[in-house]
Amino acid sequence: MTSNTAAAPASPPAPATGPAPGSPPADGPRPAAASAVRSPVASPVRVLVALAQLAALGVVGPVVLTVLITLLSTGIGTAVVLGIGLLLLIGFVYALWAVAWLEAARIDGLYHVGVPAPALRRRPRPGFGGVLLMFWRQAIDPGVWRGIANFAIATALGLVTILLVAVLVSGIALTLSPLLAGEGVSRLWGWDLELPATWAFVVGPVMVALSAAALIGVAILHGVLSRLIMVPSREAQLAAQARQSAEQRAGAVRAADVERTRIERDLHDGVQPRLVSVGMTLGLARQKIDDDPAAATALIEEAHTSTKAAITELRQLARGIHASVLDDRGLDAALSALAARSHVPVQLDVRIEGRCERSAEAAVYFAIAESLTNAAKHSRASAVRVVVRRRDDGTLWARVEDDGIGGARILPGGGLDGISNRIVGAGGTYRLDSPHGGPTALEVSVPCAF
Repeated sequence: MTSNTAAAPASPPAPATGPAPGSPPADGPRPAAASAVRSPVASPVRVLVALAQLAALGVVGPVVLTVLITLLSTGIGTAVVLGIGLLLLIGFVYALWAVAWLEAARIDGLYHVGVPAPALRRRPRPGFGGVLLMFWRQAIDPGVWRGIANFAIATALGLVTILLVAVLVSGIALTLSPLLAGEGVSRLWGWDLELPATWAFVVGPVMVALSAAALIGVAILHGVLSRLIMVPSREAQLAAQARQSAEQRAGAVRAADVERTRIERDLHDGVQPRLVSVGMTLGLARQKIDDDPAAATALIEEAHTSTKAAITELRQLARGIHASVLDDRGLDAALSALAARSHVPVQLDVRIEGRCERSAEAAVYFAIAESLTNAAKHSRASAVRVVVRRRDDGTLWARVEDDGIGGARILPGGGLDGISNRIVGAGGTYRLDSPHGGPTALEVSVPCAF
């Protein structure tokens, strides 16, 4: 566990250019739910809990559906009035998502069938067009509409449940009425009907039995319909896993291409010309060594200095390819060394227990390293804060935030593109938030065991 601040002299970074920041392709296929362990729908406890939830939905559901319909109709009707309708439609879209999310959580908690919760869509590209596309994809999300359909059906079943409970209570009251009233006529509780007392002992138990059986049937029907609507089929799960694997492979390939291009550029622009200069300097020194030993000595000293600089550049390049301290001492120590070398003061807060897989630690390490490089070169930042946590769900999460000018965006072949490809290739997700004027914040999350 580490919490420290590393500072180094700041070098003047270049200003960042470009429009609003990009964002990760999070609206692609989400991880499919694991194959659900089929739990019995008709177990007594589950039936009782399902009936209680249905009765609650019978009361709350009509109100929620009325609010949703009102938002939709009012938003459409006032869409041309100063954008008020657009705000209502946006509220409608996210109200749908909230209801679907709660419905998915309810079904998963009740039946333990691995229902995937609908995710919030993110902006797929910068600009207003990206915002509109995000809202549109959120509005047509199949997972959201599956949740809304199940919620509407559960509400209807809830109304039936309330009615059946009333019949059940009436049957119990009718059965007991001759004993309590002591009259020759029994009144059906809740109904304006009177029956002879001798019939009450027959009609009452029949009502109780039929209503109880109907309630159990409603609970079982709710479980069956919920599984059919909310739980992805095996084929859908396999298809989603295949799409996710293809996306991860593509990300890994792109990350390798970006890394190879970076290495080629660093060698061509840095080490190679320096080594050529060393060779030329040594050639001049050889020519002067007999006639002017002093000048030859100076040239050899210059070549020696350039050689040491080239070795330093090669070490930095090798460190960018593979951080040996990451393997030897773990992510905490590697990030401490990275913060100590940063040209921008870094506040480091790392709280992780144990080790994750090397691919996960490497992905997070290089994402943070590239972010620190960007903060020093482009964002004009005076300070950077790095937070790393290992979450309870088994993911390694990190956030890098600087106080620079913002405006970062993902460009093909750039450093942020390399981060996104490396994170996706490791099976993780990322999010970039960099409005003009700053600050810039990058969040990455990678499964520890992938």
